[in-house]
Amino acid sequence: MSTQTDPPAEERTATEAESGRAPGQGSGGSSRRGLTLFAVLLAVFVVPTSISGTAVALPGIGADTHASLISLQWVVNAFNVAFACFTLVWGSVADIVGRVRAFALGAGVYALASLAGALSANVVLLDVTRALAGLGGAAIFSCGSAILSTVFDGAARARAFALFGTVAGAGVAVGPSLSGLLVEGLGWRSVFGLHAAALAVVLLAVPAMARNTPAARREGARIDVAGSALFVAAMALLTTGIVQGSQWGWAGPGVLGLFAGAAVVLAAFAVVEKRHSSPMLDLGLMADRRFLALCLVPVAASFGFVTMLTYLPSYLTTVTGYSSGKAGLVMVLLTLPVLLCPMLAARLVSRGVRALTVIRLSLVCLVVGDIALNLFSADVAVVLVAVPMLVTGAGMGLSAGLVDGQALEIVEPGKAGMAAGFLNTLRLGSEAVAVAVYGSLLATVLSARVREGIGAYADAGDPSRVANQVAGGDVSGPAQAVAAGERGRFTDFLAGAYDSAFHTVLWILAVVCLVLLAVITVLLRTGRNDRPHGAR
Repeated sequence: MSTQTDPPAEERTATEAESGRAPGQGSGGSSRRGLTLFAVLLAVFVVPTSISGTAVALPGIGADTHASLISLQWVVNAFNVAFACFTLVWGSVADIVGRVRAFALGAGVYALASLAGALSANVVLLDVTRALAGLGGAAIFSCGSAILSTVFDGAARARAFALFGTVAGAGVAVGPSLSGLLVEGLGWRSVFGLHAAALAVVLLAVPAMARNTPAARREGARIDVAGSALFVAAMALLTTGIVQGSQWGWAGPGVLGLFAGAAVVLAAFAVVEKRHSSPMLDLGLMADRRFLALCLVPVAASFGFVTMLTYLPSYLTTVTGYSSGKAGLVMVLLTLPVLLCPMLAARLVSRGVRALTVIRLSLVCLVVGDIALNLFSADVAVVLVAVPMLVTGAGMGLSAGLVDGQALEIVEPGKAGMAAGFLNTLRLGSEAVAVAVYGSLLATVLSARVREGIGAYADAGDPSRVANQVAGGDVSGPAQAVAAGERGRFTDFLAGAYDSAFHTVLWILAVVCLVLLAVITVLLRTGRNDRPHGAR
């Protein structure tokens, strides 16, 4: 038996630092690193599950609390707005107070808010708890990815971020189904109760995470209170304008006022950040073309993939006549690549394929996939559109996680939280914008199509009102206004108008993704020498 003793912890840490490993990355720290990865991934899974799955609980919440439509919508919107407002703030704060501490605080806030939501007696209280949950979710995403970039390096980091992307995609994909099962079996309160229970498990792992995660703080920095307040105010104005645009009208004074206010506050934010010694957002990050290019990749995914994830089910039920269950099964073709492609991307990189090549391929898939989805029609065979749906899903899946790891790799370690916050702010903010833009475009084009042919049907009603109903997936409702003998033909007319509008919007989305591909390619090429240790 060997009598050799282990060196002191301080010497081990120094040796590991000299070798390029984070403390605990030797073989003895493998289990602790695994626990850190598990805790981060479990927390990350909860957030997108909540984003995509809460809407399923709204009918039950409305029936139980007798809430108005607007109050019910804010059960979802309050979370999204708070998430978008505070993601960057949390990232910056994490760089100052410590990433594990900030992650634990966010997970704790999310757990308590979810528990309070499960016990809420009215929808107003539920809306407040959802906003608090969004606040905690922002910390989980920003600090979680920053923790992974600190604890792992090399091939291990690539695998960790691939799992990060896979789990986030899985949360989005299974959120509606999981929430539906819970609502049907246990009631809507169980959805929020499960979130609280999962994050309680995460909090149990925090002590091990703290021991395993090296400190990477910005020494001497202080929290930028003024900058944080201005940024939150600007994002609140912007996201509220986006959320309310479809209800108030995009050209209405309320929405235009919110957008103008956001622009003014963002300008003030930029002035404050330039003068602050420890800014919440180092504007120099955006001067790094490679970092900015990588941050635009999720924006392309929002327009090319998230819009389809949100609205394609309505097309399937409205135009093709699928049941909700069959539409859900078809949507697996779109979501399956999001579960499989992140690990495929990591394997390709580990075998020598350049990470940026994989990212460019993901953008090409979004463009090609959106164009090919024009094969959809009222009587299309699923086998014909299977490949376009898989390609579109691959456009999301190949970059998920990989782009996070690449973006954080090219910033200073002490600013990883800030960088993760900025990346995720663009990710969620662009999702809200893309979904709102899609809905607005669909309603506008559909209204024009309806106006062109509705005159042939007596008593059909106001074209704008009919178009809005059809855009929401309701074709049978407007058909009740016409004569019984005309209803079948009128329904076919409305479905055809929806089909035509859908294809027009698809082409617009493909063009948006193509423009973003060109911009990202130029930024990556011109920013090649921005940093000596940039992404590959």
